[in-house]
Amino acid sequence: VVIKQTAFEEYSQLKLRGQAPKALRWTRLESRYLSHKDCVENLLTILKANNVAFSCVNRVELDRQHLADVDLVVAVGGDGTVLSAAHFLDHGTIPLLGINSDPMSDEDKIVKKKKSDERRSHGALCAVTAANMDTAVPRILFGGGKLAARARIQCIVKSTFSETRLVPALNDLLIANPSPAAVSRFRMGWLREVDLDPKGGLRDGGGSGLSSGHAHSSLTDPQLLPRNQDGTVTRFGGTPYDVENSLNVWSSGMWVSTATGSSAAMAAAGGKHMDIYSSDLQYLIREHMIENVPNKEEVRNLDKGMLKNDQHLHLRWSSQKGRIFIDGSHLMHNLELG
Repeated sequence: VVIKQTAFEEYSQLKLRGQAPKALRWTRLESRYLSHKDCVENLLTILKANNVAFSCVNRVELDRQHLADVDLVVAVGGDGTVLSAAHFLDHGTIPLLGINSDPMSDEDKIVKKKKSDERRSHGALCAVTAANMDTAVPRILFGGGKLAARARIQCIVKSTFSETRLVPALNDLLIANPSPAAVSRFRMGWLREVDLDPKGGLRDGGGSGLSSGHAHSSLTDPQLLPRNQDGTVTRFGGTPYDVENSLNVWSSGMWVSTATGSSAAMAAAGGKHMDIYSSDLQYLIREHMIENVPNKEEVRNLDKGMLKNDQHLHLRWSSQKGRIFIDGSHLMHNLELG
């Protein structure tokens, strides 16, 4: 059982050190905390009543050692808690159940002069809520639930001498300069596996690769796109790939989302909603600056698109600093030039 640490608990610790913001609404925070606490206590009562062996861990303390001999992970909190727990389920062999511990009531959903608390979790990734867990949790424990697979994003960051495989993202990745006011420069292309000629002059390149891990399909007619004339080959896991249809991008970064995450930040940025069980990925370049190119419309058509099964998107970072944000702002990986 992975348990969320509420804002009330976090700010209370800061208050003890004299570091809490002055403008906090303590009554509202405490109300959210008490609702969450009641949900956790009710869940533990249900598990004990059904003779379920379990252990509890705070969301921020979760580690892979907690997953040994586990049949089910239950994330109690909201969407953020579900996303955090999913990062440790690398192989997809342990099912994950999300419980929204403080759901919005029907009355809360009717906005009247901003009286509703919009900071509550939407619970889009939670199959159960505090309101229905008394019946839903026992039904799931005894085989009444429906298992469903969701696609995730695998990102590999390649430097000169190493590769770093990031945790799989269930919602989305944001790849951008750490400063929102700075330009994010990168070269974007698609990877195609090649057989290297030992006598050839192809050189090894760096970058990062993004994949949904499923069948290859072309996004557009390659004859219309600017060709990569550098003869660059990059390797991931020892396998050589050619970077095709490369495009230099100046922008505010790039979103890459799964079908699950397509209704979140991706939709707000101008992307499209996808069927949640789709294995495709979606990408969207933020505020793409296109100037002085003869095929402006063709380049603009690449601002967003889909990544089909077994298709790999490659980015070579061209700014001094960069950062990959994984399912929000809590988990990130720094990038350097190249």
